[in-house]
Amino acid sequence: MTAEIISIPRAALHEQVAQRLRQMLVENRIAPGAKLNERELSEVLKVSRTPLREAIKMLAAEGLVELLPNRGAIALELNETDVLNTFEVMAGLEAQSGELAALRITESELMEIQAMHFEMLAAYTRRDLPAYYRLNSSIHSAINAAAKNPVLSATYQQVNARLQALRFRSNQDEEKWRSAVKEHSQMIDALVARDPAAMRDVLQRHLSNKRDVVIQQLRASQPLTPSNAKA
Repeated sequence: MTAEIISIPRAALHEQVAQRLRQMLVENRIAPGAKLNERELSEVLKVSRTPLREAIKMLAAEGLVELLPNRGAIALELNETDVLNTFEVMAGLEAQSGELAALRITESELMEIQAMHFEMLAAYTRRDLPAYYRLNSSIHSAINAAAKNPVLSATYQQVNARLQALRFRSNQDEEKWRSAVKEHSQMIDALVARDPAAMRDVLQRHLSNKRDVVIQQLRASQPLTPSNAKA
């Protein structure tokens, strides 16, 4: 008996490759500012260069990589001003998503978010940061979807893509990670209470705290020079 061979459509393949590249960028396996080496990535991902290049073009359209003349694809690297400006916009989008979600969320959507929250807490207990972050990101996306505003969702996804790697790394500080978990529990409480004001407040605080951690980490990673040594 011969097993049937099922070919993967090209579109599906390059989308799968794009998803794996996103994860590598978020988890800092491809560092900000690093060149995406096509030969190495083809070997690691076990794909030819054609779907890899299509995937890289997808990520460029999302703003996760830059396509530079004669240099190829470079992983997005945000400076401090970029981070502040992007978090400022993201805080407003998260707050509005939470406010509308508290008003419009269905019981089934709420139950799904609660289930993901419990899984996220289990990942936190294991200190499994990749699993924790995937669930964390899914919760934020589910809250945004529960707002039921397609224009808001499209804008949210575009802006949030620029911050994924930074938000992931912000949880590497144990104290800040613990605070973020507490804020997520407060989000669940506000959703259960259908309290839009509480959701707006906790999400704005959550993003402000994330921004502060990211800025601290960004400054700590910069080489010490005479100009910043006095700061």
